Amino acid sequence: MSALALRNLVIRRGARTVIAGADIVFHAGRLTAVIGPNGAGKSSMLAAAAGLLPPASGTVWLGADLLSSLPRRELARRRAYLPQRAGVEWPISVERVVALGLAPTLPVFGGVSPTLASAIERALEECDLVGLRDRPATSLSGGELARVMLARAIVGDPEVLIVDEPTAGLDPRHALDAVRRLRARADAGRTVIMAIHEVDLALRFADDVVALRDGAIVAAGAATRVMTEATLSALYDVRAHIRHDGSCSTVHFVD
Repeated sequence: MSALALRNLVIRRGARTVIAGADIVFHAGRLTAVIGPNGAGKSSMLAAAAGLLPPASGTVWLGADLLSSLPRRELARRRAYLPQRAGVEWPISVERVVALGLAPTLPVFGGVSPTLASAIERALEECDLVGLRDRPATSLSGGELARVMLARAIVGDPEVLIVDEPTAGLDPRHALDAVRRLRARADAGRTVIMAIHEVDLALRFADDVVALRDGAIVAAGAATRVMTEATLSALYDVRAHIRHDGSCSTVHFVD
């Protein structure tokens, strides 16, 4: 499996610089959480890392390959990207939406092979969607649709998985399930990157953390080193307190 590296990455939107010279490696076999306040540049960084937002300067590498040089089909096969608020415009079934995640690997002619059919079934089961498989995706609640889009992202088992706010709109059980699925992907050797506002989940599940503020990386490294009260307080402009209770740690922000 391959690491994903950002080298001196600069991203601009109009005249505004939203990422200023990011230099970071996301390692295979590790779950990296990207945290920071609203407007920090998290979504822009992830979109550029996925090859969907051209940088003003700098490069993105997937292993030894320059991301921008990869054929579109190969890139779609090797990495999956789940943006914030992903939606479905057509009333196709949940099962069909999940199957779309296999598009880069489907044969030009013929139906879905037993192997790919098994992958679809497994993704439906993992995201608690078996009972919804025949429902039109346009009839789902926001939380249900979020689970469908996560299933679509993981069904092809890409070597790099990039997800932006995977727990947004999910109830607590499904939020935990979603992050556990990402944790499992990393444990299986994949490179997994998630932007997330729930710092408790980042502290609990992530191997590494990248902290962004105003387009700059203010801290990066192992979660236990980055997720300190001092760093979180400075990152969010509010006093942070980390409470350790056995194997579980929680973050509280106080005035």
